[in-house]
Amino acid sequence: MKKLMFSCLLSFIVFAGLTAQTTPITVYTLKGPSGVGMVKLFEAPPQATGYTIMIEALAQADLMAAKFLSGEAQVGILPANMAAKLASSGKDISVAAVIGQGMLKLISADPTVRSITDLKGTSIEVAGQGATPDYVFRRILHNYKLDPEKDVQLGYALAYPEIAQSLIAGKIKLALLPEPFATMALAGNKDLKVVGDIQAEWVKAGGRENYPMTVLVVSRDLAQKHTAALKAIYEAVENSIVWVTGHPAEAGALVEKYNLGIKAPVATVAIPKSSYVFIPAPQARPSLEALFSAFLEYAPQSIGGKLPSDNFYLDVKPIHE
Repeated sequence: MKKLMFSCLLSFIVFAGLTAQTTPITVYTLKGPSGVGMVKLFEAPPQATGYTIMIEALAQADLMAAKFLSGEAQVGILPANMAAKLASSGKDISVAAVIGQGMLKLISADPTVRSITDLKGTSIEVAGQGATPDYVFRRILHNYKLDPEKDVQLGYALAYPEIAQSLIAGKIKLALLPEPFATMALAGNKDLKVVGDIQAEWVKAGGRENYPMTVLVVSRDLAQKHTAALKAIYEAVENSIVWVTGHPAEAGALVEKYNLGIKAPVATVAIPKSSYVFIPAPQARPSLEALFSAFLEYAPQSIGGKLPSDNFYLDVKPIHE
């Protein structure tokens, strides 16, 4: 009996020692539309021997950027321009993949506005001053010989949900909104309509394909020292996006369950209209650089004043070998 008790105690000690040696890693996502594609990770976190991998949703991209700056975050998602600016400031981070592309809609309650050419003299509420929607829209306006500083009045006073509610209530007539807030607005007021195709207009204005909105960012320390964990995270994010786009109703339920800031019915309807993707960084580089060129044109310091260097684009393929 004593030998059995000793053996059990020894096994417990060994197990406890192994558990204590696991390396904790938190994958940070964002509440709201940017985090929807990663919602499956809450149900099934990535698994890698020797690691305890958790997922946490932050309320704002600024909080995510602060965690990367402090070194607390090693892997998470950011708007593409924020990732570029952090890298230009000397932060040792890279983009592993684009996980969200353009899903903006120009929504109108004005029957006289049928295309971009009809926008002269109008006021348009834009989602996100100094962010991707702002500069994508400015490039499109310039392509139609419309000066964003003179020919139209761009407003930035309202947050995404407030823009949707203001459209529904008839307080504003024109707005540029991402999903799922565009779906919320359109569902709430039958007189609203979508004007043109912002993603197609971006291509006409000189962009390549669709424009990246959200990227998966990793520290190069993680990439170099914890390849097994990175492989698990990389594959789990890709698998989650594939699952979400294929199961919008189930994904919508998880979005509400894990408090990502969107109700299940809205998320379910919006997912098929959104553009959740998984494009490895080397393949996404031309589209990212086309977007960064728009930032350089209108606000160079928003990405650090220059295009990111080669090591900004992490080739994760060797991790799959």
